[in-house]
Amino acid sequence: MTRALDAKRRAPASGRAGSAVVFLHGYGADGADLLGLADPLAQHLPDTVFLAPNAPERSVVNPMGFQWFPIPWLDGSDPAEAEAAMDRAADDLNAYLDGVLAEEGIGADRLVIVGFSQGTMMALHVALRRPEPVAALVGFSGRLLRPEALADEIVSRPPVLLIHGDRDEVVPPASLPAAAEALQGAGLDVFAHVMKGTGHGIAPDGLSVALAFIRDRLGLDAE
Repeated sequence: MTRALDAKRRAPASGRAGSAVVFLHGYGADGADLLGLADPLAQHLPDTVFLAPNAPERSVVNPMGFQWFPIPWLDGSDPAEAEAAMDRAADDLNAYLDGVLAEEGIGADRLVIVGFSQGTMMALHVALRRPEPVAALVGFSGRLLRPEALADEIVSRPPVLLIHGDRDEVVPPASLPAAAEALQGAGLDVFAHVMKGTGHGIAPDGLSVALAFIRDRLGLDAE
């Protein structure tokens, strides 16, 4: 049985939802942490509704925040339980995304998923196994989990943009080329941007690149 994800929602500036951006937050944060990104994006995506769910579990290290799954080297959790929790969270996220498409009245080709850190890990894991490809995936400061299983389990091949700070002290910058290589090997179109002088965060240049990528994949620059 899946768990419902509590989410924040920002209505489209135009009043009409023609597309949706779902933000997936990092370990120990919450949906509100990323929904603020809608402020600079909304004026360039007027028909887009922005959604930011909380992960299904309370964070072990930050009881005020949430986690998609435990991270053993951070919280001392059992590795097997962390793997099982990730699978449960994937089911929860799939159910949530199905609900977004139904409630907003859009197709998968009008859905963009933007992840940060652990949210990027979830975005890549879940979206590539969904029956219909989303419009785009944008992953900040994350990594690809279970790369060895991707070739056998991949179903969808949406375009992917990976963005990482070259001074990331939490998720090594080398995670970007490692993920890109595995994704390209599985037949995906992968784009990348390195935020110079940036740690584990989202710099203005990274957000600008993400916006241009999202607009392009939603066909807005062709209008």
